[in-house]
Amino acid sequence: MAGSGKAHLRDREDVLIRAEDLVVEFPISKDRVVNAVSGISLDVKRGETLGLVGESGCGKSTTAKSLIQLPAPTSGTVTFAGNDLTELAGEDLRRTRTDLQMIFQDPISSLNPRRKIGDVVAEPLRVWGPRESTEQTELVNAMLEAVGIDPRIARGKRPHEFSGGQCQRISIARALVLNPQVIICDEPVSALDVSVQAQILNMLEDLKADYGLTLVFIAHDLAVVKNVSDRVAVMYLGKMCEVSESNSLYATPAHPYTRLLLSSSPVPDPEANIDVTMVEEGDVPSPIDPPSGCRFRTRCEYATERCVQEEPIMRQVADDHFVACHHPLVSVPEPAEVSA
Repeated sequence: MAGSGKAHLRDREDVLIRAEDLVVEFPISKDRVVNAVSGISLDVKRGETLGLVGESGCGKSTTAKSLIQLPAPTSGTVTFAGNDLTELAGEDLRRTRTDLQMIFQDPISSLNPRRKIGDVVAEPLRVWGPRESTEQTELVNAMLEAVGIDPRIARGKRPHEFSGGQCQRISIARALVLNPQVIICDEPVSALDVSVQAQILNMLEDLKADYGLTLVFIAHDLAVVKNVSDRVAVMYLGKMCEVSESNSLYATPAHPYTRLLLSSSPVPDPEANIDVTMVEEGDVPSPIDPPSGCRFRTRCEYATERCVQEEPIMRQVADDHFVACHHPLVSVPEPAEVSA
């Protein structure tokens, strides 16, 4: 599964943000590192929503944070609007980051508990302007209203006086106040109950249309990702295994791991038939010492000696559907012959 390659990347002219051969490692001793992200490539078109899915610990959040250089990747490149972010530093990087905002996973701890909501949302404006307090107040009020929070009630309160869903709305207002081009949503609804999840997701869709946003949406709930994403990328143990247009991936998953994820997703139907043929085998390997070849081979029923020896490369199986697997679940078109 977990493989490399760039067959799924699209024409640079159509892409707003693009990562190539992204590697993020965290040293834990003199000669040992955690291989959090291991050479993945992805791209997002302007106005598109890319869903990034996988099990906990697969590297989704680390990938997202490395896109905005928080932390900077160990190696690889991240290009935003034609600029290589890995080459920027200091003031240049700080200014570019205003166009790349993030909604963090825990809506409550991401807000300063000592500060009032009006100050929390206005803080980016105090750094980047406008400097006039009246303009700041107007912008803060507009953003809070845009996310469904009454500014007259909220401005003077602190985060602990709001529910988790309200805190997530406030976090989104803070991300929007600088009018960014890209928002990275790091599991923005995982800490919320189902009814609130639907409200936040619908609101993000509306804001995307109203403000012309490009979204990177991270989640482990595949049902959520299907509803909001134009394109979906599946990760496992720091590697990319499948990239596809959303409907195609859910209708015909090409990778055994993707099919396993889909079969593990609960269906809200007490009479639904449970597929008992898909059984997860083995434990998730350690990112400190990942398996050779295909990283999913230790849990895959289709694994062969080739999977042990050779890392799979991304290849196309259908229109805008790519998989990194030696034994995909769908047939792979033969490459066209080149005439002499």
